[in-house]
Amino acid sequence: MSPIWGLLLLIVLFLAGFPVPYAIAGGAMFIMKFSTGMKWMSITSNMIGGVNSFTILCIPLFLLAGKLMNECGITDRLFRSARAIIGWVPGGLGHVNILASFIFAGMSGTAVADAAGLGQIEIKAMEDAGYDRDFSAAITASSSTLGPIVPPSMPLVVYGMVSGVSVGALLVAGVLQGFVIALCMAALVTVYAIKRKYPRDKFVSWEKTLHDLVGGILPTFTPVIIILGIYTGIFPPTEAAAICVVYASFLGVVVYRELTPKRYWAVL
Repeated sequence: MSPIWGLLLLIVLFLAGFPVPYAIAGGAMFIMKFSTGMKWMSITSNMIGGVNSFTILCIPLFLLAGKLMNECGITDRLFRSARAIIGWVPGGLGHVNILASFIFAGMSGTAVADAAGLGQIEIKAMEDAGYDRDFSAAITASSSTLGPIVPPSMPLVVYGMVSGVSVGALLVAGVLQGFVIALCMAALVTVYAIKRKYPRDKFVSWEKTLHDLVGGILPTFTPVIIILGIYTGIFPPTEAAAICVVYASFLGVVVYRELTPKRYWAVL
């Protein structure tokens, strides 16, 4: 049977509103069954065997940690803390956008989580300050791509599992690459800010600056825990993900007290 039938089935499933993973799996299983004669039992057992990995368990755990961070208002605190650090330079909020995304990437591991969690806060703040909407959206979209690069990176975990490369080594390697990309973004923001005369934040007081910094310092320990723990060999990526879940739960329940049992259950 020609693979074109599998492609047609994929398109039909997309048009019918099937979720993307199910549509892709359905098209692939259709081709495997009718092109190779493979039995349904063999297909399902291979699918289960493909995800039967202790390493891949860190993906749902990192996603859970990121969701817990979002639910207890950490994104707001993170944005205010980044603004206190770098909001005073030319194009301040553009740099805040990049810095906050860099830090949040160390909690979520995905670009979509970054854009959805921090994006709304960043774009609204930039528009209120007088930045162009297209410029604000462009920076938000670009900075969110740090999510799949800075550890914990979901794509790097999957790549390491499939290729056999050390997941820990991949995650540690992502730090430098993410840092260089963030610096390049910041340089471009500075050029546009000077050219278009975008505003910068005015210094209010040391007391407020210190307050904003303290408010966002605890969440920033999340990527530090991951990187140091994996680099020093204290724990592998999966255990690092579990520790991040415990840390996020501690912040939400004990420190910030915004995660009630009902909200915690909803996140789970």
